[in-house]
Amino acid sequence: MDRLGSDSVIDARGLRKRFGSFTALDGLDLTVRAGEVAGFLGPNGAGKSTTIRVLLGLIRRDSGDVTVFGADPFTDAVDIHRRLAYVPGDVTLWPHMTGGECIDMLLAMRGIRGSQTPGRAELIDRFELDPTKKSDAYSKGNRQKVALIAALCADTELLVLDEPTSGLDPLMTREFERAVADRAAQGTAVLMSSHLLSEVEEMCSTVTIVRDGRTVLAGELSRLRNLRRSRVSAMIPGGSAALSDVDGVDDMTVVGDHIEFSVDPALLSAVLARLGTLDVRGLTVAPPSLEDLFLQAFDVTPGATP
Repeated sequence: MDRLGSDSVIDARGLRKRFGSFTALDGLDLTVRAGEVAGFLGPNGAGKSTTIRVLLGLIRRDSGDVTVFGADPFTDAVDIHRRLAYVPGDVTLWPHMTGGECIDMLLAMRGIRGSQTPGRAELIDRFELDPTKKSDAYSKGNRQKVALIAALCADTELLVLDEPTSGLDPLMTREFERAVADRAAQGTAVLMSSHLLSEVEEMCSTVTIVRDGRTVLAGELSRLRNLRRSRVSAMIPGGSAALSDVDGVDDMTVVGDHIEFSVDPALLSAVLARLGTLDVRGLTVAPPSLEDLFLQAFDVTPGATP
């Protein structure tokens, strides 16, 4: 299998897939590079799960171009799967095996001897898993830990994670975030589908937002924020009139001396210069959060449901 000329591990362009009369993917684009943690977001039915199934070679696309490690994920699925690990959001294990035996079985299916895998014991300790317990006695969170440990301790070049923290408590979610960051620092590409915007914002350097099978927003999170309006909050006694005619100031709300408004990044310097001439008692300038970007991508006001 030949690698791509660039550092792209996943490269999809114009993916289309129909199931009967239903269009699941309608020209979707997605790129994930080595060493990158890429968030994959969208409402239910947006096409995330179908995209993952195409990337894993479980279904064949109808049209469009897609490569994983420079190869076709459907025709070269066996070779590709040797280089990736997949963790679904709802893990099913062998009920009469212990957690440790399940980890070893998952690794053995990849040709890896679990007991000799570097990091296995450390991850079991980090995730506070009892590997001697039968898996049919595990909670959903503990079943999830088994799959995560098996994926994270394997020497893979790509992690595909579909709602990976489902069932984990906040402490274990933090350990998961640290473990994924460690793998990315070693050059592993990570594609993470999640409904938790705060989780993606914390972990991911890039994000792809999809709707109705199409990509509606994609890129580096920092760059996307720079393209969207920042929110300014200030305490300015009687200052609202002085800002009402400033270019770039929109959506202003005034409650007493407290003023809030949005401003285009290109005009932020001019707005701050005007603020410098006023009696400002307090000031915060916040870039848009991932939630803001998500809602703006769907043209939804905050508090509404996309």
